[in-house]
Amino acid sequence: MEQQRVSKAMKVAPAGLTYGANLSGPKADFRVWAPRCQEMGLELLGRGEFPMQRGADGSFSLTLPARSGDRYRYRIGELRVPDPVSRFLPEGVHGPTEIVDPTEFGWTDDGWRGLERRELIAYELHVGTFSPQGTFDGVLDRLDYLKRLGVTAIELMPVAAFPGLRNWGYDGASPYAVQAGYGGPQGLRRLVDAAHSAGLGVLLDVVYNHLGPEGNYLRLFGPYFTDQHKTPWGEAVNYDQPGCEGVRRYVVENALYWLREYHLDGLRLDAVQTIQDDSPRHILAEIAEAVQEQARELGRPALVIAETDENDPKLVWRRPRGYGLDAVWSDDFHHALHTGLTGEHKGYYQDFGRKEQVVRALNEGFVFQGEHFKFWDGPRGERPEDMPLEAHVICIQNHDQVGNRAKGECLTALVPRGARKLAAALLLLAPETPLLFMGQEYDEEAPFQYFTDHGDPQLQEAVRKGRRSEFKDFAWDEVPDPQDAATFERSKLRWPEPSAISHQPSGKAQMLDWHRKLIALRKTHITSGERTCRAELKDGGIIMQVPASAPKVLLIAEYPDSGRLAVPAGWREALSSHQDGYRVRVYLH
Repeated sequence: MEQQRVSKAMKVAPAGLTYGANLSGPKADFRVWAPRCQEMGLELLGRGEFPMQRGADGSFSLTLPARSGDRYRYRIGELRVPDPVSRFLPEGVHGPTEIVDPTEFGWTDDGWRGLERRELIAYELHVGTFSPQGTFDGVLDRLDYLKRLGVTAIELMPVAAFPGLRNWGYDGASPYAVQAGYGGPQGLRRLVDAAHSAGLGVLLDVVYNHLGPEGNYLRLFGPYFTDQHKTPWGEAVNYDQPGCEGVRRYVVENALYWLREYHLDGLRLDAVQTIQDDSPRHILAEIAEAVQEQARELGRPALVIAETDENDPKLVWRRPRGYGLDAVWSDDFHHALHTGLTGEHKGYYQDFGRKEQVVRALNEGFVFQGEHFKFWDGPRGERPEDMPLEAHVICIQNHDQVGNRAKGECLTALVPRGARKLAAALLLLAPETPLLFMGQEYDEEAPFQYFTDHGDPQLQEAVRKGRRSEFKDFAWDEVPDPQDAATFERSKLRWPEPSAISHQPSGKAQMLDWHRKLIALRKTHITSGERTCRAELKDGGIIMQVPASAPKVLLIAEYPDSGRLAVPAGWREALSSHQDGYRVRVYLH
């Protein structure tokens, strides 16, 4: 009965968006929210220009004969600009919008049941650097490999249209448009459909705290931004000033659009601490509630995960006490473990480096729970009471922690293999929700550097200067030029030949096997059980038992300066490694 319910829900045709171009038979309904405009025209390429009718709410509308593939743009004064709700910008962020029929794709994922939070083992990747092709189809070609690795979902860095051909995605200028160079709307649909067929979920990173500076035409249409709040990017997105109702609708509908039209399993919201909203109902709570309602209608779960560095449990507390999100990216585990292994103590690493902090992160999620944080010169965080450990997404590498180093070095270049094995074991056997960054499972050696492809020379130089300034606290002098195509090429994964990674006793095969075995242990003994932990520091090593009350898994992690820790009676060894002075032993009850 449950399977039948899910199948029926997944076959529901996508509802049209409030704005944008929505097809209805041989015609398209064009509608755009533009309260700053008194008149507007629509240019349908090859057909001419047509005046639009202005409504009392500041929306302009027009119905014309049109079909999927037709291209159009709006005229505002002397300017011709794309639709703010473009599903596709095949000629880039400055070009015309192409009409997309979301019902054209033949989905085959009727049986996909979705992904619950407790099942999540995420694999973060950047579409442009993950494969030689740099496309959605290039990711699709590796789905069988990822399934064998054991992860349960891929997490895509932003795919909304950005300027040029190379970008991390956080300079997106059109939140509804799928980047043309990656394969556009149909390419993303092929990837999600194939992932579901392989038993993998797909999460998407979305950016609601700012838009990129190039190709961003929203100011022409309405009060999308406000100077009442400041962000690292200047003016804030307008979530609480006059006219904010239309802006909030724009963002909430965008979140639902990804779930409905692309069958995505969840969203990761970028840097939510920079979202400024003094409304009685915070935009994050509105997004979370709308997504959960949409999930009920679709008959499958949908996750909303926030990135934040503030250690704020309110994000996941149930409404009305909190915002009701499913999880947060929890940095403290990474910072505590990374500093202990690398010895780095510059910048935001200055408050970390003690093994006791790794233990606290494992037991409680947050290390800083209101204590003084030297890097901020003030208190950081709150007690994570009533916040389940699985609501903390933890990692030993992600795009920020690798790519926001000046030269983008992975752990492969920073610490010995034995240390990386220890880190992977703590990550994958912890009760928190683990996230892997592309390539870490086989010791990828390529860096992941920051790259852009802006067309404006002034913006190009501003990005170069900003990148150099960003690392003043770390004393990293050599900063690759983000605009240089070579920076992007260096960042592509150097996939080994299958024989070298799977069938020979190479270091890469060794690490891949280590990750596969740890993930298999996690799925068998941790995923479905009680998600608690009893970790302690003993004689310089870390002992972790999961769950806390009736442990099924015992991990003993010893550092080069640790003593040899004894194994309690009644445990049998399941996995071990002794390399570079680091000893890791996993036992089952």
